[in-house]
Amino acid sequence: MTETDRTVDLAIEGMTCASCVARVEKKLNRLPGVEATVNLPLESARVTVDGPVDTDALVAAVRSAGYDATVVGARHAPATPPAPHEHHGSSAEFMHHEDMDPFEHALSGHAMAPGHDMDPDEDTSAPTDARGTELRRRLRVASVLTVPVLLLSMIPALQFTGWQWVVTALALPVVTWAAWPFHRAAFRAARHGASTMDTLVSIGIIAATGWSLWALLFGGAGELGLNMTPSLWPRAETGMEIPELYFEVAAVVTTFLLAGRYAEHRSRRRAGDALRTLLDLGAKDVALLVDGTEHRVPVDRLVVGDQFVVRPGEKVATDGVVVSGTSALDASLLTGEPVPVDVGPGDDVTGATINTSGALVVRATRVGADTRLAQIGRLVATAQTGKAPVQRLADRISAVFVPVVLVLALGTLTVWLLSGAGAQAAFTAAVAVLIIACPCALGLATPTALLVGTGRGAQRGILIKGPEILEQTRTIDTVVLDKTGTVTEGRMALVEVVGEAEVLRYAAAVEQLAEHPIGRAIAAAVVDPHESVGRTGADGVVIGADQVHDFRAEAGHGVSGVVRTAHSGVGLGRRVLVGKPAWLRDQGIDPTAFQDALEAAEADGATAVMVAWDGSPRGVLVLRDPVKPTSAQAIAELRALGLRPVLLTGDNAGAARAAAREVGISEDDVVAHVLPADKVAVVARLQADGARVAMVGDGVNDAAALATADLGLAMGTGTDVAIEASDITLVRGDLRSAGDAIRLSRRTLRVIKQNLFWAFAYNVAAIPLAALGLLNPMIAGAAMALSSVLVVGNSLRLRRFE
Repeated sequence: MTETDRTVDLAIEGMTCASCVARVEKKLNRLPGVEATVNLPLESARVTVDGPVDTDALVAAVRSAGYDATVVGARHAPATPPAPHEHHGSSAEFMHHEDMDPFEHALSGHAMAPGHDMDPDEDTSAPTDARGTELRRRLRVASVLTVPVLLLSMIPALQFTGWQWVVTALALPVVTWAAWPFHRAAFRAARHGASTMDTLVSIGIIAATGWSLWALLFGGAGELGLNMTPSLWPRAETGMEIPELYFEVAAVVTTFLLAGRYAEHRSRRRAGDALRTLLDLGAKDVALLVDGTEHRVPVDRLVVGDQFVVRPGEKVATDGVVVSGTSALDASLLTGEPVPVDVGPGDDVTGATINTSGALVVRATRVGADTRLAQIGRLVATAQTGKAPVQRLADRISAVFVPVVLVLALGTLTVWLLSGAGAQAAFTAAVAVLIIACPCALGLATPTALLVGTGRGAQRGILIKGPEILEQTRTIDTVVLDKTGTVTEGRMALVEVVGEAEVLRYAAAVEQLAEHPIGRAIAAAVVDPHESVGRTGADGVVIGADQVHDFRAEAGHGVSGVVRTAHSGVGLGRRVLVGKPAWLRDQGIDPTAFQDALEAAEADGATAVMVAWDGSPRGVLVLRDPVKPTSAQAIAELRALGLRPVLLTGDNAGAARAAAREVGISEDDVVAHVLPADKVAVVARLQADGARVAMVGDGVNDAAALATADLGLAMGTGTDVAIEASDITLVRGDLRSAGDAIRLSRRTLRVIKQNLFWAFAYNVAAIPLAALGLLNPMIAGAAMALSSVLVVGNSLRLRRFE
């Protein structure tokens, strides 16, 4: 099957460590036009293809590396017709094989393949705990059998006649059946000339078991009545005549590793909980309106243009526009914003928000993969599939790590034998080197932190596009803020009235018929007290309401109309003019009486309009784009992070400086009169001066600057173009999220570095100890399992980010 898609998602079975990742990536990247990123915890690969690609070739490449692969998702429609089971009516983005859900696959703890027998027909994307159940079964059996093996081997007082043979019988199921996932993975890798973490584990277990069987059958250790006193430190064993049994080492190492894998499995399930919760937010069914009758249908049956009913307490099924009804929608699960948003006819609504009060009829505008929720899920899944540059370094090291360790183990064995030590001591040291050196913690260091960090970000309304973004936030020192819609509300609002008491009332009456944003802001500032009374005359007009006749609008200048009070007699109408002072002067009205108010407003960057009637100026209305109530706090938080805020706007200098003063930005860091095309130039100029620039914007005109900046943050309330061009999306449209995003990114990066340091330091310190004979293989196995659990546990601390 040939796809014309740009991105293909693969589910990969059988990977257990960073070496597996490196091997699969190498095979995929050898294909023409293919760039692949393989993720261990998600057990997935995201393949970007330049031009058409045969998905069978991708699967074959993975199989040639010794692993199995299934295509779980392809962006855009496949070139071949959809399979019969696919739903034709919905715009489902992913092509599902055997109803596989790529998101659930990404979150189902699939790095636990080593602990699970994979049947050919098993649904690899099942969100069930199947892998964990199988792993738990192996772990339980291993634990029950290992405890007596350990006690009998380590405590001479318990050693009855023939105890060695009982230990052998108990240990063999552990080192064969319980450890089978390790052996199978090692064999699969060996068949393709590769070595992985499991190669080290498997060789260690087989060597310990093989040595013990030889000692038991041919070395005299099987003699009845024989007692053994094992030493914890291998160096103390030199000079023993009868070779020691190591069944307890093989059994304990197997049990510890299974316990470590099971802990990892559970942790990874928890690490993906945030995204799983996010993706489960959507409604499952919907009350579809067909010819005025409601029909309950699954959400995926909706198509654009369908109308559906949302009752109080229900979730909005998909993105749409309100056709009728008013209500307040709770979007807190999606945006983190606690205050419900009022909606009415004509307002946009987002799928997965909860209707808190009245019933709504909504027309679907986006369905399936095009909805806001699906986009958010896609962004987060993409972020979790990629790799930070620091991880690529870890992968390169891991690729050569296993062969080096095998050589070291062989070298350790040789040196001990040549130095005159007994074969037993030499063998013990070599097995300890094999077991201690497993780089599993290395393979988990970055992906687990990314999984938890990006998932927590999604819960907080912060969507990080990819792991490389985390590294960029570390060096940012300047934040460029687009004023309109980012620092300010992005709409005009009345802030001051100068003049007679009736000025606002008459101006609002006339402006209600205007379509200009300034007119709408003036009209919105007044609630007609007569409307709530509800008494109407015979003509249906509320008694005492302001009626406007002979309305005229002169574009760019002002509006006028005759205002009279309904049902209040004849001859009480007056012509009211609202507009620019220059236009009023042309109408024969002298504006000098309010000159001071006009000049003060203009100096402060506000917009001032004059109101006149009966041939005289009566007052001035001052409007501006008000600063968001949270912007000042957001700027303070950005400063606390060591960032320099710069305000960028196409507005006049007065308006820009006024906004800057209100939020605490220095006037030297205000750039006004900037045309959309020049925003890129401003960002580039700051970069040329040596600044590392983050840009926060929301409009189409910000998209190019967002892409040019070292880090682009788009307000989620903004346009799709801006969101697409950015690196981080702030779903809430609250500038405080910008500081949160940078803090979260930096903290995630810090956790990744802690994890990598621990994984490297642990291996570097432990291998020499093992080679010198200072580590019993049992202790080595426990320490190796513990290192993986510590790395995952450290990553889970990110769940507490606030």
